[in-house]
Order: sequence, then structure tokens, then C-alpha cells
Amino acid sequence: MRYSAYSILKQALSGNRLWKPAWREPQPKPHYDVIIIGGGGHGLSTAYYLAKEFGITNVAVLEKGYLGSGNVGRNTTIIRSNYLLEGNNPFYEFSLKLWEGLEQDFNYNAMVSQRGIVNLFHSDGQRDEYARRGNGMRMHGVDAELLDRDRVRKMMPYLNFDHARFPIMGGLYQKRGGTVRHDAVAWGYARGADQRGVDIIQHCEVIGIRRENGRVTGVETTKGFIGCGKLALAAAGNTTTVGRMADLELPIETHVLQAFVSEGLKPVIDHVITYGAGHFYISQSDKGGLVFGAEIDFYSSYAQRGNLQTVEHTMEEGVSLIPGLSRAKVLRSWGGVMDMSMDGSPIIDRTPIDNLYLNCGWCYGGFKATPASGFCFAHLIAKNEMHHVSRFMRLDRFERGYTIDETGKGPQPNLH
Repeated sequence: MRYSAYSILKQALSGNRLWKPAWREPQPKPHYDVIIIGGGGHGLSTAYYLAKEFGITNVAVLEKGYLGSGNVGRNTTIIRSNYLLEGNNPFYEFSLKLWEGLEQDFNYNAMVSQRGIVNLFHSDGQRDEYARRGNGMRMHGVDAELLDRDRVRKMMPYLNFDHARFPIMGGLYQKRGGTVRHDAVAWGYARGADQRGVDIIQHCEVIGIRRENGRVTGVETTKGFIGCGKLALAAAGNTTTVGRMADLELPIETHVLQAFVSEGLKPVIDHVITYGAGHFYISQSDKGGLVFGAEIDFYSSYAQRGNLQTVEHTMEEGVSLIPGLSRAKVLRSWGGVMDMSMDGSPIIDRTPIDNLYLNCGWCYGGFKATPASGFCFAHLIAKNEMHHVSRFMRLDRFERGYTIDETGKGPQPNLH
């Protein structure tokens, strides 16, 4: 069924009793051309583009929980392409362009809201850094504008301009950035992939990878053995555990990243804001809740929850930036299981095992990369060659000395 104003009216006249499930609940086949481990945004978008762009439909997506139970439903929904380096900027701009046409592409309301993102700066050094990044963005054809203090104050008068320990001096503005409804992204990609013949198999945990003569032949799951021609890993923070099933030791660490939402408030924050004096970011959802987060908890964890120290740190940064936050109540928090790479940038590449493919290391940027990640990963799986915008995201770049060090912190995952 194609969603439209006509279909909504038709269903309304029938008392909404004729809607069909958005995707099937199939039983696993004995063999697939491609198996994707991970039913989050990256796995589902890969399956969608494999079917839509490359005509590969004998595909299974295996998810150990329910669809969207991982990071795709546990993030702060921000999309942007305000990166500096050549290894990142064209890739995330490609992703943002896919976001801009995504709802029409897969016929689902993902609530794409290009409300703009402002990265605040608080010192002369930060201003020069953001000016360099903005110039780099514009050289790649990406929109960027450097705002002075007065312009920021006019746009966001609720920020702490008068008594801040770190005075706001301006910001880097990308008007096309914004937010997207995270659950809807998973549902839309799942529906689109399912309509093209992809099997989405929930509550099917991979417990082993079977190999013969140096090639992967299939996976052992809680629903039995499933054979495959190619195996693709898109398991986010669980990539290390799944990779070890194939004797892969990967240059990533798993950390928990917390996010929070406040009670519903009247519209006050029109943009996405990041705090230059700390790693704090905030926006307001369509329901009125303030959605915000800060840094990872800085210890390895596979739990979808964090510690109270990081909660306190996040609240302190938020109130320092927006004093009015002290009057709002936090309704809930959650944690994402983050795959932190050595240089803070992702990996989309083939592995030393001939028919095993890898998509991981997304750190803080996994959600915003969902469309481009899926497209480039599907291209790699289908053609056995990297898409040109992801050509820097090689697995061996750490060994070769070609890291994508966007933040200039070196190859230390705990700093990214």
C-alpha cells in the first residue's frame, strides 16, 4: 500500500480497520545471497538500497531484538554535514542530500525538519577553527555561515550571554542541518525494504559465524543455521563481539552514550545548538520535549544505560548554556551502545575474509550518516568496490597511517 492523502481518507471511512502491517514477519529461508547482521538504521538502509538501487532482493536482516531497539531509536536525532576533512565532508553532505529527499523516496513521513544547526564558539581560537571549517565546507559546495555574537543573540536570546563562564562569541551556522524522527527512519526503511522482498527477521540473535575454506558460509542463530553468499556486519556497538565470531579483532571500542528528554514545553528552541565550551547539544522535538546529550561515559560498556556522574555533568553543561533549563523536569534518559573508532571516523570496507563486509566505528555520528552509510555499504556489497564518497573509510587506514582525524585528537577512541 502506498501512503497518500487518498489512502488516509479511504482508511478513515472504513474506521481504520483495513490498514496492513508495514512489514512481514517471515521465517528464515535456508539460504540468502546477503545476510545483514543488525536491524538498526544502517542495516535496514543497506538492505533497502541493495534492493532498490542494485536489484539484490534475496536479503535477510537479522535483529536480535525488535526492529529499531538499538541506536537508531536511542539518539538525539540530529542531521548535519558541517565537517572539515575530505574524508568526511563529501560523505556527510551526500547523506544530507539523501535526507532531503528521503520521505518521497521511501513514501514514509520521517519528519525531516531542516531547522538549522549552530555550533557555538567561545574564544578567538575556536572562532578561527570554525571559520576554517566553514571555508572547507564551502569549498565542497556545502552551506556554511559564520555568525557574530549579535546575530546569535538575536536568533537565540535565551542563551547565557551575560553571566557565562565561557562567553558566547558567535557560531558556525548550517541552515540545512536539523533533526529527523529516529523511529520513523527505521520504520520507513524497513517498510521499503520489505516491499522489495527483503526478509526482516526480528528476535534472531547471531551466536556464531560458520566458515569453510576461508569464506563465510552462513551464521548460527537462535532460529537455526542460515546460509549466505555474503555476510555484512552492521551491528554498531556489538560489532566487536560479532567480529570475534569470525576471528576479527577490530580497531574500535564500545562505550555507552546517554541522551535525555525533558517535559513538554512551549516552542522555545528553534534550532539545533551545540555548546563549544563542552560537548553538549540540544534541540526541541515536535512534542515539545527538549532532547539533549553530552559525552560518552568514558568506560567500555554494552549496557543501554549510563551512570549518574555523566547525568550530572550533562545537566551542568546544559544549565551553564541555557539557565532556564534549571526549571525544566527531565522525563527520561536512555543509552546507545557506541562503536568508537580510533580516529572518530567510520569504517565501511571489506575485511580480510573474502565475503565478509564491515560497517562500524560511527562514534557520535551514526544517525546522521544513516542514508549514505546504507547506500555506500550496499554499493560495496553489490560491486565489491568502495563508493567514491566513502573511499577514505578503509579498515587498514590505521595501519597505513591515513587516519581521518576530524577533531585533531589522535588515534584514541576514548577522546572521540
